[in-house]
Amino acid sequence: MKKITLIMFGLIQTFAFSQTQDLTTLAAGDHVGMNALFDDKDNLYGYVSLYSYGKSGDKTKKFEYVILDKNLNPVANKEFEGDITAGSYLGYVDFKGQIILKPSMMDYSLVKSKEIFTPVSMVIDPKTNSITRKIYYDYLENGSFKEINEPKSWKEQRKDNRDEKKEKGYNYVSAVGELKEGGYFAVEYKDYGKYENSNSLMKFDENKKEVWRYKYNTEGSKKLYTALSVLERDENYMYCIMKKVNDKQKTFSLLVLDMKTGKEKSNKPVTGLSDDTIDNIESFYSNYRKIDNDKTFDDKVVLLGRNYDDSESVGFARMILNKTDFSVDTKAINYEPNISAFLPKLNRNGMVESGYMLQTKDMYFMNDGSVGILSEKYKPAGQYNAPKTTDLVYIYTDKDFKVKNVQVFEKEKSKWVNSDYLFSQYLNGGKDVVFFYRDYQKDEVTKQKRWNLFINTIIDGKFKQEIIPISEKDNYAVTPYVGKEGFILLREYNEKEKFNKIRLEKLNY
Repeated sequence: MKKITLIMFGLIQTFAFSQTQDLTTLAAGDHVGMNALFDDKDNLYGYVSLYSYGKSGDKTKKFEYVILDKNLNPVANKEFEGDITAGSYLGYVDFKGQIILKPSMMDYSLVKSKEIFTPVSMVIDPKTNSITRKIYYDYLENGSFKEINEPKSWKEQRKDNRDEKKEKGYNYVSAVGELKEGGYFAVEYKDYGKYENSNSLMKFDENKKEVWRYKYNTEGSKKLYTALSVLERDENYMYCIMKKVNDKQKTFSLLVLDMKTGKEKSNKPVTGLSDDTIDNIESFYSNYRKIDNDKTFDDKVVLLGRNYDDSESVGFARMILNKTDFSVDTKAINYEPNISAFLPKLNRNGMVESGYMLQTKDMYFMNDGSVGILSEKYKPAGQYNAPKTTDLVYIYTDKDFKVKNVQVFEKEKSKWVNSDYLFSQYLNGGKDVVFFYRDYQKDEVTKQKRWNLFINTIIDGKFKQEIIPISEKDNYAVTPYVGKEGFILLREYNEKEKFNKIRLEKLNY
């Protein structure tokens, strides 16, 4: 293990050290991943780099983490024993300021199939540079809590579920999480296979004593039931979409629960959008990838979903939950006629020219309620054709969710890739945004292709673009990644030569 002296990992840096780093020299293990860490305000906190040393016991594998600050200085490291089924981890900062290492890949190679189990997360305390296994709790049907120290194998879990279903006719399902203000929150229900009922939301204090319980769907059946989707929660209220189904008829409302008492504070109908649109607005998937489709402000929660008409996706829908009076504002824009007015070849279902479709890549929420939607022209693979991407398309909307403009970023056709879009960041306290994409372009003199990095800023509603040529040595790959504000991180990698370096490059915005 390479020793790194621990320093306080603060968010305020009084001066910058070197802004390059060789990931291969930070630890002796095999490098298995690195990702950015963000605080609860979505500001860059630093990075965590993970290394594996292989099997260390019957159920364990040795890893090492290295924490880097946002200037790429290593500030802490430690070896730890993780679960043998963990291939790698992704880090994030929780509301306590702890760094959580959540398993991101499964490793099936070191255990028999009947012994496979889900690896648990690890918890790093940055103040002491200590790491422990994350403690999980089960809430049992008899009203007690059970600490889960060792996860059961998948085979054992399946057997337990079969035995319970045979005995009771249902499976009792629960989940427990910690609350930022202290205590615990839990959900429970009975799963009969084709339907569920006896649902409850529950709050417990720090001693796991029940504070309140909100029951719903007590007599739910296949055709008559109630479902809740929690959209947002703070120390005062919980905001939920309540769906009531009676055969094929659905009604929706915004249910607001008092977090101190569990009593209903408000329950107002949600209308103005189709049933399918409201039913799916809590999440947004594109090309099997989940996109962050909401943002919470001091006075409201803004969500963006697909707009459905007769089960077909025909555009986008915005929902704003007002946290002051608990009102709901719903609006929609469609590919036709709202967006096609700026993009004439666009049809009702988001298809453009030559079999390409608009595939949503990201979305950006501003304080006034306006939303930016970034899409890419994408053509899926056919029986004899590779997947292809071309231009990026940015849709500007105003505070009333009307289309202000559509900006097309023309780029070369790319084959065998699902996207040339890279990532984005909010700027200036979330008021503005920057997003990045790459494009392989042919040099007019040499006729050879090299790739350029495109940096696109939208500041005070005005668009600006910067282009940076990226040179790659033979057999070396350069990958852009998120950096501190005003910078981009570039990773240069060659597995054969054990070359794995990162550096920060200044940007001109």
